[in-house]
Amino acid sequence: MNPRRLTPSMSLLIAFEAAARHCSFTKAADELALTQSAVSRQVQALESQLEVSLFKREGRRIELTAAGALYQHELTAALGRIRSATLQTIAFKEEEGPLNLAVLPTFGSKWLLPKMHEFYARHPRSLVHVHSRIIHADNPSSVSDMQAIIYAGKGDWPGYVSHLLLQEKLVVVASPKALPDSLEMSLNDVTNHLLLNVVSRPNSWSDWFDLNKLDHQKMRTGPSFELTAHLIQAVSAGVGIGLVPDILVQDEIKSGALVKLFGPMESGRNYYLTCAARYQHYPALETFSAWLLSESAIVSA
Repeated sequence: MNPRRLTPSMSLLIAFEAAARHCSFTKAADELALTQSAVSRQVQALESQLEVSLFKREGRRIELTAAGALYQHELTAALGRIRSATLQTIAFKEEEGPLNLAVLPTFGSKWLLPKMHEFYARHPRSLVHVHSRIIHADNPSSVSDMQAIIYAGKGDWPGYVSHLLLQEKLVVVASPKALPDSLEMSLNDVTNHLLLNVVSRPNSWSDWFDLNKLDHQKMRTGPSFELTAHLIQAVSAGVGIGLVPDILVQDEIKSGALVKLFGPMESGRNYYLTCAARYQHYPALETFSAWLLSESAIVSA
């Protein structure tokens, strides 16, 4: 098959996409600053090139055929990617521009977003679109459309460049209402409480019991949560006790809503700012990365 037939000109594709979206040659013409007849001719030229009818025509009314509806669906996504790629390429002219960032929901709300006003104060022309994602430590496929990612893991995704932000330490927390007046608890007392966990950390309590030489058979496994934020709320409500990253409960501990018990435990995971290698020199990412790494250095100091 002639390759030209498979790659119609952009003008024909844009005319068809607009007409399909509006179901009107007239409205498409208004959007594209063309005449109605020009849009109609471009759509006809596309149909002739493809040798497929894309619209049913009844007087002035048009309706997509089954083939036209499928073509519109695929074309809309493809044009979106082309426009996105164009914006990213144009952004190389400037140090500040849009950045799409995926971040773990609780880390984003508890640690990152409270600091973002400082970033915008320094870089008022920058724009960071924050996307909350459940990011699996061993699978970057769910965030492959993002230019940058903050996740907890080992920073070893193939084809990605990672920068260490923070070391993760887990602490046991409880609501004051679940504790005696002394607001203290012995190691053995832990076995009297429901142990709440996050589904992405199914072995955290088991590791903690090993570290403290406690009998696993005495564990009272409680409900699990997809989001750490929900676990923290459940602990605050007195449902049970939690084992959570210390940086995510600083506000609750400071306010007295939660009490930290015992010493921290290394989780074996850290927080990383990472990106696909093709984005590592993207100006907006370099600007954001420099600021974020300086912030994490302050916290770690």
